[in-house]
Amino acid sequence: MSAPGARVDGSVSGRDGPEVIAASLTREAFAPFGEVLEAAGDPDRIINDGACGRWHDLAGLDMAGGRAGISLFRAEPRALPYACALLERHPLGSQAFLPMSMDPFLVIVAPDEAGRPGMPVAFVTAPGQGVNIERNTWHGVLTPLHAPGLFAVVDRIGEEANLEEVRLDTPFTVRLAQETS
Repeated sequence: MSAPGARVDGSVSGRDGPEVIAASLTREAFAPFGEVLEAAGDPDRIINDGACGRWHDLAGLDMAGGRAGISLFRAEPRALPYACALLERHPLGSQAFLPMSMDPFLVIVAPDEAGRPGMPVAFVTAPGQGVNIERNTWHGVLTPLHAPGLFAVVDRIGEEANLEEVRLDTPFTVRLAQETS
């Protein structure tokens, strides 16, 4: 069921609640929530007879009592402004999102405040950026901004439940800075 004022694609037809302004994704701004994954600067190593640069060990994968797995996700593209009514977290493992196209996507994260999401922060990736969200960090659902919305996701595979969801009583709206008025 859509939040009041939200269309099926998640975009907003009116103000629903608090607003979050999405910033450009940087390593420094995202550090409290995980790592930015990108081939920036010079590679750490040159391999394959000098034909390949390797940016080595960019993410601290954290898999309590399970193993790391790679899955493919295809999510429906969303539009900005975006009404966010659902946050989730994974208490037993980190989760890395690697777009399989050069399209930006929206990343919403929030600190934990006594078992509930705190004030959300939003970022828009640059082409070629991915993220690794730390274990137990509240985050929005996968939110591509363009088709095909195809991602490789590295996360914990195991028998134990590794998903907590919180549906917000009052959705918040994510906008880009130039969309505010």
